[in-house]
Amino acid sequence: MTFTEELRMEADPIFEAIFQHPFVKGIETGTLKPEQLIHYVKQDFEYLNTFIQIYGLAISRCEKREDMRLFHDKMAFILNEEIHPHNNFCEVAGVNYDELQYEPLAPTALNYTRHMLDVANKGRIGEILAVLLPCPWTYYEIGVYLKNKLNVQEDHPFYEWITFYASTEGTGQFRNRLDEYAETASDAEKKRMKDAFLKSCQLELMFWEMAFTEETWPVKL
Repeated sequence: MTFTEELRMEADPIFEAIFQHPFVKGIETGTLKPEQLIHYVKQDFEYLNTFIQIYGLAISRCEKREDMRLFHDKMAFILNEEIHPHNNFCEVAGVNYDELQYEPLAPTALNYTRHMLDVANKGRIGEILAVLLPCPWTYYEIGVYLKNKLNVQEDHPFYEWITFYASTEGTGQFRNRLDEYAETASDAEKKRMKDAFLKSCQLELMFWEMAFTEETWPVKL
């Protein structure tokens, strides 16, 4: 069993909780409120900005061009492709995507981005790969889960969102590279990689909860 297979097995209860979360269920049934979709897009736009910044940090740490290319390509994917599922949510909510950008982070989103930045600033490339991997991995599996369960057709309100992530298997390179790092990593480093991965998985679940409940700071200023 590879290192990433071990990670996926240990994180399975979190993945299952994500599949059953009310927000993901709302994507499945097409019953999410516009306010929930809007809150998700606002927070995810800012979250993905942090993701891009971490790719830049990772490139500055790389010694091999294959790693530089990997992070560069993933950065380009967010900038050029991942706007499509956001636009799907905005179309259903009846809002303009440009109006939902550069909003303050809610507590959970702030916690998640700071977790990733902390690992990226202190860790090695293997740890950076591990802390980033749950986002694309969980989204891909959500997409496949919903596509297969629904046999989704174009008349579904979230057809574009579901099919986008179900067809975006972008984790293979991440997993392969992380497995390669794990082969020569010390036990202490592998533990840090596992801890970073599992915490990101937990925060992925909490991100869905944040969007569903439209989480904000307790006192409005």
